[in-house]
Amino acid sequence: MKLSGIPDLSLTFMNARIFDDVSFHPCVRIKRWESDRMLSFIPPDGHFRLMSYHIGSSNLVPLPIYIRHNIQFKTGASGRVDITVGLKQTMGRPVEDVKVDIPMPKSCINCSLTPTQGKFSYDTVSKVGTWEVGRIDPQKLPNIRGTVQLISGSDTPESNPTLGLHFKVEQVAMSGLRVNRLDILGEKYKPFKGVKYLTKAGLFQVRT
Repeated sequence: MKLSGIPDLSLTFMNARIFDDVSFHPCVRIKRWESDRMLSFIPPDGHFRLMSYHIGSSNLVPLPIYIRHNIQFKTGASGRVDITVGLKQTMGRPVEDVKVDIPMPKSCINCSLTPTQGKFSYDTVSKVGTWEVGRIDPQKLPNIRGTVQLISGSDTPESNPTLGLHFKVEQVAMSGLRVNRLDILGEKYKPFKGVKYLTKAGLFQVRT
């Protein structure tokens, strides 16, 4: 949101009680939040993060995506990888920019995986494979499978890799947060009424 002048803003939510462990930008009037659960502030110049928060354990956040996996390694020989990405609860919105990071064992010397969608690349230095899936089609779930070659005589990896998952869902707030209204004082202009929600994966890991 871009505003000119020195507007005094008041932002309220429909369900502010879901917040847990909240931190604010210094421009926020803390006492107003504590008394009315309202964000009252004069925004500073430039881009800034107004607030950060966690959702309490009593408010379960539905995950929009899941991973079905089968990863196996054999002692000093090879391994097989089979991963499928699917959709869960997206409220009718597409899941986009999907990417899966697949860490391989240190003994891996070659990784040959073929995706049914997107592209796969393997970094021989970091030993991490990256599957750039893109947008998920619920009618044809993306899959990647293939073989992993290990150094001859090496020990079987003690554990399977922890996958890293990246994605975004536009116009959906998986946290359930809903903006009620935004009031502007001190300026004569009227803003366009509308809220853009975006869910984006941060540190999202899947143990295999």
